[in-house]
Amino acid sequence: MKGFEDIFTANAQYVQDFQSSALTGQAARGLAIITCIDSRIAPLAIMGMQPGDAKIIRNAGARVTDDVLRTLVLATHLLNVSRILVMPHTDCRMASGTEAEIHAAILEKSGVDTRSVEIRTVRDPLEALEIDLDRIRSFPLLATNIKVAGAIFNVATGELRSFA
Repeated sequence: MKGFEDIFTANAQYVQDFQSSALTGQAARGLAIITCIDSRIAPLAIMGMQPGDAKIIRNAGARVTDDVLRTLVLATHLLNVSRILVMPHTDCRMASGTEAEIHAAILEKSGVDTRSVEIRTVRDPLEALEIDLDRIRSFPLLATNIKVAGAIFNVATGELRSFA
């Protein structure tokens, strides 16, 4: 697989040290985390968790999209998720411009017109977080009695600041 040699070389090393675990597909600590694709975010480490403790759902801007809701339906009914944390972060590219500005930047950089895709930029991160939390809380197909919270991760300090 040309262009992916580094990945498969690293995996070969990983396999040599790999020990199968007793982990299942369940969220051992009952948590699902919705966060951004930003590589500065290590969700499990931020919360002192280990693999198997939580389900991690990522997309640009940590937005609660239809696909996130679909995933949460499965997670809350079948994968032991009883708590959902929406965790956007500071210094997010999705909060750096309007929808039109992001489309224009992509067009300028790559020549691709992306206006047919909803980017879901964030003008006010707290307002977007409130909208996304409400979207989860009002979605009728999720399991009942789930707890929902929001927190913003500061990529400069590592602090996780909670918001109801």
